[in-house]
Amino acid sequence: MADKLTVSVLGTGIMGAAMARNLARAGHTVRAWNRTRAKADPLAADGAHIADTPAQAVQGADIILTMLYDGDAVQEVMRDAAPSLRPGTAWVQSTTAGIDATAELASFADEHGLVFYDAPVLGTRQPAEAGQLTVLAAGPAENRDTVTPVFDAVGARTVWTGEAGASASATRLKLVANSWVLAATNAVGEVLALSHALGVEPRSFFDVIAGGPLDMGYLHAKSALVLEDKLSPAQFAVTTAAKDARLIVEAGNQHGILLDVAAAGAERLSRAAAQGHGDEDMAAAYYASFPAS
Repeated sequence: MADKLTVSVLGTGIMGAAMARNLARAGHTVRAWNRTRAKADPLAADGAHIADTPAQAVQGADIILTMLYDGDAVQEVMRDAAPSLRPGTAWVQSTTAGIDATAELASFADEHGLVFYDAPVLGTRQPAEAGQLTVLAAGPAENRDTVTPVFDAVGARTVWTGEAGASASATRLKLVANSWVLAATNAVGEVLALSHALGVEPRSFFDVIAGGPLDMGYLHAKSALVLEDKLSPAQFAVTTAAKDARLIVEAGNQHGILLDVAAAGAERLSRAAAQGHGDEDMAAAYYASFPAS
């Protein structure tokens, strides 16, 4: 069918693998690559073709989707893919890469004749697996019909932020949204740590705020991961959250504002990673309150 595409997915970690599966379930041909092939191989059971190299993965693709660790990783992988890049191919760049890196990636796209879409997503493992992500997207209006089937396969909602992917307007919105998510995550950890230190049963706190404006589902969801020892497999890993927190602080500094909460949150997440919790859910920032843990 005309709306069925060949999509190259570069990066099959927590998010990329889920997105690749949903693309395959939607009937698209998926060509997947990951630096550690063992993370990509299970996708073969979902009908994906596993490539040995980025260049092999993008060969003949209608759309390239990158979901890697950071901007530097995307640059490196796309350089490796360059010999097989075809002018006119749409590039959906979903890695949270930061403002400057997004502009650099857009320049790379221009150099190779690619149609660039700045398209980070909101959501973690569970909504990714369910195809319920929110896609934040910026890019040329005239080519949106090409990428819409991809966004529909991986997300429940697409929010368009502009027509120039190089402006990083979608990434800017993603950083704002993540600043709230990470602040809330770190606050959950500190509430639980203080409860532990003071001998307060966390349920007592939950009961006090129940049903009021201070109550929130996110508090209960992240608290449960800590209290029930369900931090693995991660919904969103500590190391990735720490990277995003650093990007938020950097963006604030570049635009003349101090983000003290974000800076402290980045430090907490980095400390939790150094304590051995890097691959656990970002709620494991809880352990940063206990220096000896």
